[in-house]
Amino acid sequence: MHTEPGNPQDDAAPPRTRIDRRALFAAGAALAAGAGAGAVLTRGERPGPPAAPPPPAFVPFHGARQAGVTHPQLPATRLLALDLPADADRAALRALLAATGNVLARAADGTLDDPRLDGTPPVTTLAALGPVLTARLRLPAPEGFAELPALPGDRLDPARGGGDLLLQIGAGQPWTTGVLTEHLLAAATAAGAALRWHQSGFLPPTPDGRTPRNLFGFKDGTANPDPADPALWQQDGTVLVYRRIRMDTAAFAALPTDRRELATGRRADSGAPLTGTAEHDDPDIYAKHPDGSYVIPATAHVRLSSPRLDGGARMLRRGWSYDDGPTDRGLLFCAFMRDPALFTRVQTRLAERDALTPFLTHTASAVGWVLPGAREGGVLGEGLGEG
Repeated sequence: MHTEPGNPQDDAAPPRTRIDRRALFAAGAALAAGAGAGAVLTRGERPGPPAAPPPPAFVPFHGARQAGVTHPQLPATRLLALDLPADADRAALRALLAATGNVLARAADGTLDDPRLDGTPPVTTLAALGPVLTARLRLPAPEGFAELPALPGDRLDPARGGGDLLLQIGAGQPWTTGVLTEHLLAAATAAGAALRWHQSGFLPPTPDGRTPRNLFGFKDGTANPDPADPALWQQDGTVLVYRRIRMDTAAFAALPTDRRELATGRRADSGAPLTGTAEHDDPDIYAKHPDGSYVIPATAHVRLSSPRLDGGARMLRRGWSYDDGPTDRGLLFCAFMRDPALFTRVQTRLAERDALTPFLTHTASAVGWVLPGAREGGVLGEGLGEG
C-alpha cells in the first residue's frame, strides 16, 4: 500500500478501437434502427428507442509488453496461480503458455466464443513465471529473481501464494473476470496444470482521472511512475510482486482524523501530503515544524516508502481492494519493478516502523517474471528456448 512521490498516475493513451464482426454487425443494426426511427418520425408518430451506444474499445493483446502492465488499471481483477507437475519440462510450459495465451488473446480482442462476454471489453491480461519454475527449468530470468525472503510481521498462508504461472485479468466488471476464469482453467487443465490459488479484487466507483480510495478511506496510488519508464523494464519484461494484505478497517476508523493523517502522511479528504495543498504535490520528507519535529512524521507511510530512501528507485504500484468476509477485507497489492530487492527494502522499513503496520497483516505473497509481450501472430514465451 505504498504512496511514494513521483510522476502523476498512469495516463497512457487509450488503445485504438478494434471491432470484431459481431460488434460491427450490431453497430450496423443499431444504425438501421435509427434510420427507421427517423422515417417514422417524418410521419408524425412516436420515436423509437435510442440507438445503441458504440461498441467499447478493445485493448490489444499483442505487443512488445503485456497490456496488464502498460494499460491503465481496470476496476475488476482476478489473479490465478497455476502449478505444473514436478517433472514438467520446457515443452510442457510452452504448451501451457500457448493454451492460456490463446484464451487471453481472444478475450482481449472480443473473439472468445461465449455469449456471456458480449459487450464486456475492455480486458487486460498478464502472465508471469514463478521463481521455482524458472530455476527448475533453468529459464532466462532477471539476475536476482527469486522468492522474497521472510519479512518482519509476515503471516503468510502458503496455499494462497507462490505458483509456477501467475495470470492476472483486468476488466470493467467482476462478471467478465469470472467467465474468463472458467475458460482459463479449462485450457490450463487440458495442458496439464492445476490451480494453486485465485483471488478477486475491485476498485470503488471512481470518476475518470481520479485516484481510487482503499478500505481505509485514503487515496491509494497517487504517485506512480509512467508504465513506459525504462527503469521498470528489462528487455520488455518486468518483475511482479504480489501481496495480499488484510486491513483492520474498524480499528483504523476508530482513530481521530488527525491520527490517521499523521499515520499515512496525507490528508484524508484531498490526498494532499501534509507538506502540500494538492494531491499530486511532492511530499517534502525533510520539512520541519519550528520545534524541529518533522511535518511528515518519521513513522508516516509516505516517508518510509519514499524513493528518496532508495536512491530514487521506484515501482509501479497497482492496488485493488478485496472482501472475503467481514473479518477478511483488505488490499491486493501488485507492484512492478526491475529488481524485487527494492520491494524487500521498502517492506522491511514499513514492517519495522510504519504507523500503519498495527492495522495491516500480510497473508499471501507471490513473485513473477512478467514475460515480454507476444508479437502479432506469436505466443507468449517464444524466447524461452528449447529443452
